[in-house]
Amino acid sequence: MTNLNEVEILLVEDNPYDVELTLTALQENNLTNRVHVVNDGAEALEFIFATGIHSQRNIKNIPKVILLDLKLPKVNGLEVLRKIKSDERTKMIPVVVLTSSQEERDVVGSYNLGVNSYIIKPLDFNKFIDAVAKLSLYWVLVNRPPH
Repeated sequence: MTNLNEVEILLVEDNPYDVELTLTALQENNLTNRVHVVNDGAEALEFIFATGIHSQRNIKNIPKVILLDLKLPKVNGLEVLRKIKSDERTKMIPVVVLTSSQEERDVVGSYNLGVNSYIIKPLDFNKFIDAVAKLSLYWVLVNRPPH
């Protein structure tokens, strides 16, 4: 498990297969040392806002990017996104929706809430690995967030 004060990527994904694929893509690009995975929307919010089981985490040590699935148990991804983007402490964290949903209402809803990017998970293994690698490299290494 990662030191929770050094997380660069927060992966919010409930599908174990997609978690494994995403971690494989990140590992192939040497981006796995500072990834934290949560499996539902409620834990994502606890992690982001340093509450509940993550109350010992320093909220000021924010991830460089959040990879967020929409179809999550407990709290759905759109509600997680809404809470992140409506809080002064977290609204600047880049959030990339990484989902299988191609529904226009999910795309529009995500952008209306302030998502930075909306990526539909490719079904092909190699395309999925490539997509995750590219978006992670950009958000972790290329993008310059405000301090």
